[in-house]
Parts: sequence; C-alpha cells; structure tokens
Amino acid sequence: MLKFLSRVRIKFNALDPRTASCLEFLAQCNARKAKESYPSCAVQVKRRTDDQPPKITVTFVNGVEQVYDATATPAQDIRNMILDKGQSLETEQMFRDAGESWPVIIPSGELHQPAPGTKYSQGRFVLKWEARLMTRDMSHGPW
Repeated sequence: MLKFLSRVRIKFNALDPRTASCLEFLAQCNARKAKESYPSCAVQVKRRTDDQPPKITVTFVNGVEQVYDATATPAQDIRNMILDKGQSLETEQMFRDAGESWPVIIPSGELHQPAPGTKYSQGRFVLKWEARLMTRDMSHGPW
C-alpha cells in the first residue's frame, strides 16, 4: 500500500472513542515490513485536543491528495481504496511509458464486437471451450 503513497497524515484526539480506524491504519503503516519496503513514504501523526473527527490524509506519488473520514470508514476499506487507486496509477503509467494516451478511448463500434472465443447467448456473453479427450493404450501399463 505504501508504495503508492508519498505521505500519510493521521490526525486524531487520543481520548476520542472514534479513533479505532486511525489507530489500525497507523499500525498498518508502521509495520516493520511496510516501513522497510517503502521508507520514502513519510508517516506523520498529529494528536489533537479538539473535538474534530479523526482524519487520514494520504498523498499519492503523483501528488493527488485524498482525505478519508476515519469515523465512518474502516481502516481496511481505506487500505483497499488506496490499493485500487494505486493500481489505476500503475496502469496509467504503463500506458504512458508505452507512448499511449490516457485515458484509453475505445471506439463505440469496438465495444459491441464479440471477442474471439465467445458467443452471445440470452443477453450475455458466454465463453466457448473446446475439450479434446486424449486416449492412451493402457494395455501395457500406465507408462
């Protein structure tokens, strides 16, 4: 998860009962394996004394900043959203490295063409599989 991020900022009041998600996410970020794998990701923690809800702010490697409300979002959901965004960033970079524009525009005519190995049946695409049975003369043993 940290490989997609350049900075993580976690803000919470330690006495607030809504901090569970922040603390769990902080534990994931501070795990030895995560820190050793991606030491360039800065993890900052700010403990507050006000009544503001806990927040997790992440900055992706491309500079985009995303703020998550840690009172309403479990740490695992935040992690999954970061991974989804990170995979999208990897895909975008892969296309740019190959000299393709992003986002990829697929002409509408191509969207309605069936793919090889599929057929259209009852309003959905169905994969066609061909299986061949191989027989062997077993009269002399399996080998």
